[in-house]
Amino acid sequence: MTHALLRGEQAVLGAVLLDPAQLDSLSWLEPADFYRPAHRALFAAMRTIGAGERPTRGVDGSVPLSWVTDTVTEAGRHVRGLSASYAHTLIAACPRPQNAPVYGRMALEGAVHRTVKEHALRLEHIARTDAEQHQVDDVLQYADVLAGVLDELARRWGAEPRPIPPPAAPATARPSTPPPVGPEQTEDERFLLAVLVGRPSAMTEVYDWLRPGDFADAGHGQVSRCLGALHHRGEPIDEVTALWEVQRRGLLADGTLSPEHLDSLFGGPGAGSAEWLGEQVVRASVVRAAASAATAIRALAEDEVLAPGRLIGQALHTLGPLDQVRARWKTAVSPPKALPPETDRTARVTAALARSPTPPANRSTTPLRREPGAGPPPHRNRAAAVPNRPSRAGAGTATP
Repeated sequence: MTHALLRGEQAVLGAVLLDPAQLDSLSWLEPADFYRPAHRALFAAMRTIGAGERPTRGVDGSVPLSWVTDTVTEAGRHVRGLSASYAHTLIAACPRPQNAPVYGRMALEGAVHRTVKEHALRLEHIARTDAEQHQVDDVLQYADVLAGVLDELARRWGAEPRPIPPPAAPATARPSTPPPVGPEQTEDERFLLAVLVGRPSAMTEVYDWLRPGDFADAGHGQVSRCLGALHHRGEPIDEVTALWEVQRRGLLADGTLSPEHLDSLFGGPGAGSAEWLGEQVVRASVVRAAASAATAIRALAEDEVLAPGRLIGQALHTLGPLDQVRARWKTAVSPPKALPPETDRTARVTAALARSPTPPANRSTTPLRREPGAGPPPHRNRAAAVPNRPSRAGAGTATP
């Protein structure tokens, strides 16, 4: 707790002790918004006592002493070590009681930073725990909780809960390098790439939802990008074409991949289900994205100079990549849509005909308009249009 936040909390409590009517301008402030337990108890006691007959200030501007003593007594039931002398400390910390809403905004700003940090830490802990258990349900559930907390905090602060991209980093800043990953974290990735190279038709099973960024190993992600490019261009995929594509992209020259690394990927067995292995890769990607977002949001919350509105907006923006991985994860694990049963074909045809334009009524009996001198009207029956046509019974004879 910073010294400025402590002074702000003391000032708002002192303002209410000096002028109980200030509670009306602090209806949006909650006891939980205060950092110190004693401050929470005192503000809750003020709201409890103030809900009844509220004391009024005298002609000289003073309030009854009972208002102060009753507040301290009520708060003392919930927190220990609170004395009447601390109430006088709060009163002395308030320069002007009429500035209570401003002091309250200081307390709320501290609560916003503190609440965002606490929930980011919880998401980070859950993500690291579920990474060991290979689970994603708890991670996604608490990510939704964090997003809901951000929306609620934005409402209380009076800001619109919309993502705000952080300011661009200086050009001289070095990009942060991801931490190294162990072989146990990339085992499914190696098996998947071996399957895609050994059985090129398996690329269709993962092409729509697997992305290079889903791989924990950056080199594996680049190999996946190369295989996806070959598949997109309709070129064959095997050990030779994959190696050629890797070389064309300069991944061997810049040290991203080594020949030994590629031999371990392309020379291994290509057995297994590409779809199942791909799901495991995306599952791990969801957990890593949640942990990364939680770490970044915690760093934002620890920045004291960041205004609450920008903190909330940048935190929502940080959750964006996790939402993208979540959408692809759902696509990967969702069962294929079943075709409608054949018994519904008649109903679908009937519905289609019902949407078709209806022909005019009595179209068959509508007489045709003839222009003068246009000759005899056309016959609808071809047999009637040919006079003296011989019948089968009297073939070869003509009717006079």
